[in-house]
Amino acid sequence: MKKKLLFMSIAALTLLVLGACGRGNSTSDKNKTEIKYYSFSATPDYEDQLNEMVEKFEAENKEIKVDVELVPYNDYFTKLQTLMAGSQAPDVFELNYENFVSYAEKGALLNLDKYIAEDQNFDSKTLNKEAFEAYQYDGKQYGMVESFSNVVTFYNKDLFDKANIDYPTKDWTWSDEVAAAKKLTNAKENIYGTYAPVTMNEFYKVAAQNGGKLKDDAGNWTINDLKNVEALEYMVNNVTKEKIAPSPEEMSGQNSEDLFLNGQLAMVHTGIWMFSQFKEADFDWDIQVEAGNVEKATHFFANGLAVSKDTKHAEAAYKFTQFMSASKEAAAIRVENGWELPAITDDSTLKPYLEQTPPENRKAVFESLDYLILPPVDSDWSKVSDTADKEFQKVLLNEESAQEALDKLQNEFGK
Repeated sequence: MKKKLLFMSIAALTLLVLGACGRGNSTSDKNKTEIKYYSFSATPDYEDQLNEMVEKFEAENKEIKVDVELVPYNDYFTKLQTLMAGSQAPDVFELNYENFVSYAEKGALLNLDKYIAEDQNFDSKTLNKEAFEAYQYDGKQYGMVESFSNVVTFYNKDLFDKANIDYPTKDWTWSDEVAAAKKLTNAKENIYGTYAPVTMNEFYKVAAQNGGKLKDDAGNWTINDLKNVEALEYMVNNVTKEKIAPSPEEMSGQNSEDLFLNGQLAMVHTGIWMFSQFKEADFDWDIQVEAGNVEKATHFFANGLAVSKDTKHAEAAYKFTQFMSASKEAAAIRVENGWELPAITDDSTLKPYLEQTPPENRKAVFESLDYLILPPVDSDWSKVSDTADKEFQKVLLNEESAQEALDKLQNEFGK
């Protein structure tokens, strides 16, 4: 009996010691400021890389612990809105540019200007100016750009060589592209000179290339402005009149990237996220800054980090957003693993990216940033975009003119 009691006492003492050790670790964690971070871009392919970034941040900021929650993009904003509605917003959360505008407009984000001004370790000049300012709203900084991607012109060098045509240059205009595309198009072999989608997401950029814009300086819709009409006509004419771009029927359910890989497109306007997939091509290819008309304009897609206006840990939350945006450590991980691109301007960090091939002309990615164009700031942008896509299809089918389509959009949304 004594032995049994002695055993129970030892066991109890062991549990007590282990419990004390556990509480000791817990106490240590409780002494840290814990922030919750909500993210979509790391899942499913870059979770290890995000964990590495967080570990480096925590090593430099031992007083802060980051609790990461990853949610797939398709579910992300529904869950984020639910958390916010229940006053349970994460301290820091990821926002792509399009959604950033609506959250900033609703007053859900913390103004970071004060923290940036007091941060002696951060200089906004270390980030691309346009990318940094993309996360400003009403003249105030409500987010920190985390990564970006953009659209360039990919071209099949073999097809250009076969046609004895000079490769695209960054000075090309629409007329240069059309002239080359006519020579490159070969209907018998199902080869087309160029391709860009006839959608609103392409249209607002092409309109800007023609000197147009969808809203005036006062924020009023100007969708049916003459310059915009000319831009839509240019996009449609490449398909229907010039026949240098395939129609939806001619694409037969394939996407433009498939056609490019098949050697059926001499040029395609698409994103730099295609670098990895296009490595499989059995021909030589490269990229160039997109052609403009009266001016240059290129797409810019960005993810950034914002801080909830209701956070109780603003200082710690800001430190994390700044690290993820501007630190060389986080940037190096992105570059090494091809996880989009950091917006930093440090040449030594970006050098490994620029040295990777294909494409040879990777500097065009960064040159395009000088001409970035963002979609109009509007809470109804998704609805406008969806409606426009349906109207543009009617123009492609010759059911209405470009002027008529844009007039309809102006009448519906310009009130």
